[in-house]
This record gives sequence, structure tokens and C-alpha cells, in this order.
Amino acid sequence: MTSTSISVVEQVPALDAIAVLDALRSAFTELGRGNAAQPPQTVTLLPGGGDVILYQGQLGATYSVKVSPYLPQTDGSAVVTAWTILLDTATGRPELLVDAAGLTVERTSATSALAVDLLARPDAATLAIIGSGAQARAHLRYARAVREFTDVRMFSRSLTQADAPEGVKVAASAAQAVSGADVVLLCTSAGEALIDAASLPPGTVITSISTNVARAHEIDPAALPALDVYGDYRPTVVRSAGEMVIAAERGDWTAEQLRGDLPELLTGACPPPSGTRPVFFRSIGMGLEDLAIARLILEH
Repeated sequence: MTSTSISVVEQVPALDAIAVLDALRSAFTELGRGNAAQPPQTVTLLPGGGDVILYQGQLGATYSVKVSPYLPQTDGSAVVTAWTILLDTATGRPELLVDAAGLTVERTSATSALAVDLLARPDAATLAIIGSGAQARAHLRYARAVREFTDVRMFSRSLTQADAPEGVKVAASAAQAVSGADVVLLCTSAGEALIDAASLPPGTVITSISTNVARAHEIDPAALPALDVYGDYRPTVVRSAGEMVIAAERGDWTAEQLRGDLPELLTGACPPPSGTRPVFFRSIGMGLEDLAIARLILEH
């Protein structure tokens, strides 16, 4: 029997933001050109409660899968873990096993920043962030890599000015934080609307992420018809994003109204924002994103 050498990484090392953004840009471009594969998420429901989500992806000679279990406990809490494995499709051998908790933070925030780079005005200078946890702080780091924001506000119920990141003003409310902002990053685990997205000025870019909350959404589903709506990947986001699913069920919005996704934006296959409405970008997370950053970790 031949032994297999595999790198095991239990803590994601510090990664250069520009390198991560370039890796994602390349991966989404190849997906848009038909040179990569992004299967839908697969959810396996576990007997007695809980589930396991699989995020797969393929790019070049690399296949990856992230296994993310959600395991409810008797005290009402839940164990949530995630592990990503890279496989060499030329040899069939595994190359890397990485604890994907940190990787997920990096790829989620970097994907939002890539969307900001593609959708926001070049002179965008005012940034609002709702949330103050690991995702919010990573979003700030990556957003600063794509625009020179001169005014940054952050709001969460638990954040004080003493705990705020350098150069960030703490707002008294979400409404105060987003007032006059060019870019709004929603970085919470909310299952309800946090801001009135439809009331923001035309051209304002709002990004939103997914969590384990059922039908998670950070804006009102009824607002979608008033927005230029984009997603990370068209075939998967319209099936899983909470506000899109809810709006479609209510008859307020259809998947055909999604204006574009990242592969289409990078290959010129969809129109840019109209400039007449706020812009909403929704990310649900993709195996290809995990793959792109895991390859950077392997090189590191």
C-alpha cells in the first residue's frame, strides 16, 4: 500500500488581501468561461436533527469539497464545524485538509469585496458595516483593499468606540451608519431585515451574506424589485438566498430578475448596475471560493 502525504492546517495563516482577491477573480473568471465547475450545495439531514452541507468545486487539476456539519446539542446550542479537502485530479490523491472556519471568514469577506470592486462607483469613499464580529472585521480589511474609504462607520448593539477597529466610527444605529454611505456591508447572522435597502440612494452597493439561520436574510424580501440584484453564482444563489426564496414564493420577484453574477460580471456577460437604483449583492458561499483560497494556503 502506498502512503499518501497530506498537509493538515488547523489554523488559516495570515493571507495577503490582494492575493486572495486575485485568486477569487481568476476562479470566477474561469467559471464564467466554462473552465471550472460549481455544483449546487448538497444538504444531508441527520436523523434526530442537524445537517451536513457539502460545498464542492473544481478548477484546473484541483477538486475540493468542504464538509460543514450543524449539530444541535441538548442544551439548545449547536456544534458547527467545517473542513475543506483539496484533491489532485491528475493523481486522485488528497493534498490538503484545512479547518475551514477561518477559511470561510476569508472567502466570504473577500467575495463581498470583489463584488464591491465590480459594482461600486470608483470614487466610493463612505463605508458602513453592520456587525462587529470576525466577518465584519474581515469585510473591513478586504473592502479597504479595493477602495480608499475615507469615512468608515460600524454598528452593532455590543460595539463601543474603544473596541472599534482603527479609523472606524461607531454609529448609534444601523440607520445612522448607512446614511450617506456609498457601500453597505451587512455582516450578521440576522434572520430579519436590518436596513431599509430600497430607500438608499441610487448606486449605493449593499452586500449580504448567509448564516445557519433558516431563510437568513438581512434586507426585506419585498425590497428586491426596487434594487439591481446580483449574486455570487446565478444557478445556486436564487435557490438558497433567504430573501430571494421568500420574495419568489410571495410572487414579488423571480429568479429571472437577477441582473447578474460574479462570473458574468467578470466576463462581460451581464449588464453593469443601472445607476438608477440601489445595488444589492447576495453571497451564499461556494465551494469554488474555498478551493481558490485553500490553494493559496497550500502554496503558503
